[in-house]
Amino acid sequence: MAKIPATHAELNAIRETIPLGIAQAKPEQQGKALFEAGEYQQAVDELEQAVKLYQSQSNSLQQAAALANLSLVHQQLGAWEPATSAISNSLRLLQPWNNTSQGIPVLAQALEVQGRLQLNIGEVDQALATWQKAESLFQKANDAEGAIQSRLNQSQALRLLGFYRRSLDQLNTLNTTLQAQPNSRQKAIALRNLGDALQVGSDLEQSRAVLEQSLQVAEAVNAPNQIAATLLSLGNSARAQKDAKYYPEDAIAYYSRAASLATAPLLQIQAHLNQLSLLISPSAKLAASQSGDAQRERFTNRIQPLLAQLPTQLDQLPASRAGIYARINFAQTLLNLVSQTAPTENQPGSPAPSYTPSSLALSPLLENTLQQAIQQSRNLGDKRAESYSLGTLGTAYEKAAAQLAPTNVTAQTQQLDYAREVTQKALVLAQSTNTWDIAYRWQWQLGRLLKQTGNVKEAIAAYDSAIANLRSLRGDLVSVNPDVQFNFRDSVEPIYRQSVELLLSETKTEPNTDAEIKTNTEYLEKARQRIESLQLAELDNFFREACLEGQRVSLDDIVDKKNPNTTIIYPIVLRNPLTSKVKIQVIAKIPNQPLKLYPSISLSAKAFDTTIDQITNTLDGGLTQLQSFQTETHKVYDWLIKPMEQDIQSAIALAESAKSKVAPGNIDGGVKVETLVFVLDDRLRQVPVAALWDGQQYLVERYSIALSPGLQLLDPKPIKREPLRVLAAGLSNPPTSFNLDKLPYVEEEIASITKLGFFTTSLLEQNFTRKGLEGNINAVPFNVVHLATHGQFSSNAKDTFIVAADGPINVSQFDTLLRSRDATRPEAIELLVFSACQTAKNDNRATLGLAGFAVRSGARSTLASLTNVNDESTSLLMANFYQQLSNPKELVTKAEALRRAQVELFKKTDGSDFRAPKFWAPYILIGNWL
Repeated sequence: MAKIPATHAELNAIRETIPLGIAQAKPEQQGKALFEAGEYQQAVDELEQAVKLYQSQSNSLQQAAALANLSLVHQQLGAWEPATSAISNSLRLLQPWNNTSQGIPVLAQALEVQGRLQLNIGEVDQALATWQKAESLFQKANDAEGAIQSRLNQSQALRLLGFYRRSLDQLNTLNTTLQAQPNSRQKAIALRNLGDALQVGSDLEQSRAVLEQSLQVAEAVNAPNQIAATLLSLGNSARAQKDAKYYPEDAIAYYSRAASLATAPLLQIQAHLNQLSLLISPSAKLAASQSGDAQRERFTNRIQPLLAQLPTQLDQLPASRAGIYARINFAQTLLNLVSQTAPTENQPGSPAPSYTPSSLALSPLLENTLQQAIQQSRNLGDKRAESYSLGTLGTAYEKAAAQLAPTNVTAQTQQLDYAREVTQKALVLAQSTNTWDIAYRWQWQLGRLLKQTGNVKEAIAAYDSAIANLRSLRGDLVSVNPDVQFNFRDSVEPIYRQSVELLLSETKTEPNTDAEIKTNTEYLEKARQRIESLQLAELDNFFREACLEGQRVSLDDIVDKKNPNTTIIYPIVLRNPLTSKVKIQVIAKIPNQPLKLYPSISLSAKAFDTTIDQITNTLDGGLTQLQSFQTETHKVYDWLIKPMEQDIQSAIALAESAKSKVAPGNIDGGVKVETLVFVLDDRLRQVPVAALWDGQQYLVERYSIALSPGLQLLDPKPIKREPLRVLAAGLSNPPTSFNLDKLPYVEEEIASITKLGFFTTSLLEQNFTRKGLEGNINAVPFNVVHLATHGQFSSNAKDTFIVAADGPINVSQFDTLLRSRDATRPEAIELLVFSACQTAKNDNRATLGLAGFAVRSGARSTLASLTNVNDESTSLLMANFYQQLSNPKELVTKAEALRRAQVELFKKTDGSDFRAPKFWAPYILIGNWL
C-alpha cells in the first residue's frame, strides 16, 4: 500500500530546540528550511556553518542544538558515522547544562535525535531507553508535545522489539493523554500518528476512530494540509479493510477529498498516487466487477485522467526525498499496470485500453520518471532514495525482458543485463548505508535475474542473502519500506517460494554419487527451513509481531531419537502465476534415513483448487456425497502418500529377505511407522488428511496423524499419566447477536470428562465469561484447557475468536489471558482443545487463525476442528479421546488416542450412524503428538 513518505512525519522532528529569547543564527534557520524542503545536503552545509559560528562565539548551548539537528539531517542521508559524531558532540557539550532550565529542553531534543539514530542502526533497546529519558526531560520542561512524540517513538521501538501488546498499551495511554489536550495543530498530528501506528498493528477499527478525531481537530483549527494528511491516512485505513461493505469506494472518496483540500503540492500528488494505485489493484478491480458494469466503468474512467496529470505534477515538485519517493511510487504503479496487461491479451483488431499500452515497461514515461528520481537522489546525496530509484529501474528492465517474444533472445539478454547492472548498483548503495529493509528487495531481484540468465548457484546465494535479511527484519516485517508500496503476499512470500523452487530444481530424486547426496541433503534441509520461515513470517504478519519464541526441539531429532515410529511429510505447493500451473513437491523424513525428495506432481492451478474446493464442499454433504469426497481425497492421497509407497514396500521386502518379522506398514528393516506428521502448505492445510482415501480405506485407519506448524516443537514430552487437571468451559446457548446454533451436548461433553476421574474445574453458560476464564486461569493449576463453545479461525486476527457468554474473546485477548497465567503457573499447557470451533468459510487462508491460536497459546498440543461438527458426535468423540488418553493399562500418544476415537466413531455398531467423514474427519491434532 502506498503511504505518506516517512519524511512527512520527520519534518516535525527539527522542532524549536533553543529556548525562547535566544536568537538563532541565519545558517541554522536556513538549514531547517532546507530540511523541511527535503534538500538534505544543502541543509548539512548550512548547519555545519551554524556549528562553526556558534563555536567561534563560545555559545555551547546553541552549538549543541545545531549539532543535534545536523545529526538528524545526516541520518536522512544514511550517513551514520557523521550522524553519530554530531550527536555525540552535542551531548558532550550539553553536560554542563543538563540540570539547567535552559539546557533541559535542548537535551531532551538531542536525546530524541540520538534515539532515532540508534533505531536506524538497529540498536532498538538503546533507542527505547533513550526515548524514555527524553520523555522525562520533556515533562520537566513542561513540553507536552515533546513528551507525546517521545511516547510515540517508544511505542514504535516496543513493536520492533516484538512487544506488540506493550506497544498498544503505550498507544492507548497516549490516546488518553491526547484527549485531555486542547485542540491544536500538534494534537491533530499526534492523533494522526497514533492512528497510523494502530493501523500498522492491524487494529483498523480503533485506527479509524482515532483518525476521525484527528480530522475533527484539524478541521476545528482550520489546518488544510493537516486535514488532507489525515484524509490520506483515513484512505489508507479504509483501503486496508478489504472486507468492508463499501470497499474500495470509501478509500477512493478519502483520497479524492484529500487531493481537493491539500494546498501543499506534495500532499495533493500523494492523494492522486494512492488513488491511482488503488484503482488498478486486483482487489479493487474484483470489488468493482462484483458491483456491476457501471461501477467498473466508473473506476476505469478515473484512471486515465490521473495518469495524464501526475507526470506534470511531479515535474513541478522541487527536488526532495519526498518528491523522489512520489516518483518511485508512480513508477511502481506503472509497473503494476504492466504486470496486469501482457501484450498477448488483446486480440488482433481490438484496441488496447488507453491506460495500459503493451510496451509500457519500455515507455519513455516510466524510464524518464525513474531517471529523474536517480538524478535528484544523487544531487541531494541521498543514497537510500538513489537505491530505491535504481532498484525500481532494474525491475522495469526485468519486466521489459519478460514482455519480449521468446524468440527475441538478443533483446531479452540486453534488457536482463541492464536490469542486473542497475540492481547491483542499488544493492551496493543499500548495503553501504546498512538499509537492509531495502537490500533484501534487490537481493531478491538479483536472484531472479541470475536464475533467468542460468547462473543458478549465484541465484541461490542471492536468495539466501535476501532471506537472511528478512529474518533480521522479522520483528517488523509488516512495516518495512513505509515509503513505497508494500504488501506481505507480494513482497515477502514470493521470495521464500521462489527460493524453495530454485533449491528443489537442483535436487535429484535419485542421487547417485556422494557429492549428489551431500548437495541433496543441503538443499532439501534448506528448502524445509525456508517453508518454515515463511510460515513463521505469515504468523508474524498475522499478529503484527514475532510470535514463535521459546526453546524448541527439531522434528528430525524427535523422529530419530525420541519417537522412531514417525515419518514426517513436507508437501510444498509452488504456484506459477504466469503459466497458471501448480507443482507439488513432497519431501519425507523417514526414521534414521536422510531426507528424500519425491518426483513432483504438476497440474493446473484450476484443477488443484477445484479438488480442494470439492473436498471442503463434499465434506459437509454426509453419505450422499461420500463417493465424491472419496474420489477427491484419493487424488490428494496420490499427491502426498503414493510417491513414497514404493520406499515402504522396498523396506518391507528387504526385511522379509532377512527373515525379519515385519508387520504391514513397516519400513527401514523393521521400524514400524505408526504416526505420520504433516507440515502442510498452501491450501492443503484445508484438507482433513485423516480422511485421505487410498481406494480401500482411510489414512487414519492405518496411521495416527498429526500436523505441525513448522520443523520444531515446544519441548515435546508424552503427556503425564497422572490424573489430568482440566479447566473446562462450555457455552451451549451463545449470545443471540452471533446468530449461532445451540450446542445441546456441551454439558454432557464436559460431564463425560469429569466422570473419568480428572480434576476438573468447569465454567458453564453464564459463568463462562472472559473475566471468569481469566480468574480461573490464574487460580487453578491445570494442564488441559477444554473449550466447548462456538468459535472461528480466520486469516484475519480480529476475526479469529471464541464465543463466551459476554461476547467474543479474540486470539490476542486469549493470548493475554494465558500469558497472565505464565507469571504465576510455570507448568505448560499440555493440551488445548477447541471442540466446537471452525475455520471461516470462503477464506482459503483461515487455517492461519487456527495455527495462530495453537502457537500463541503456548500449549504443547492443540486439538481442533477444521469445520463445524455435529454436537452429538463431538461429545462422543471427545469422551472416547480422553478415555483412550487416560487408560493406565495402555499408554498411547495423543495422536493415537485421537485416531482410535475417530475410527471407533465411524465404525460404531450401536445403531448410530457416524460413517460420514463430516462427523470425525475435521478433527486435527497440532503440535506435540506424543
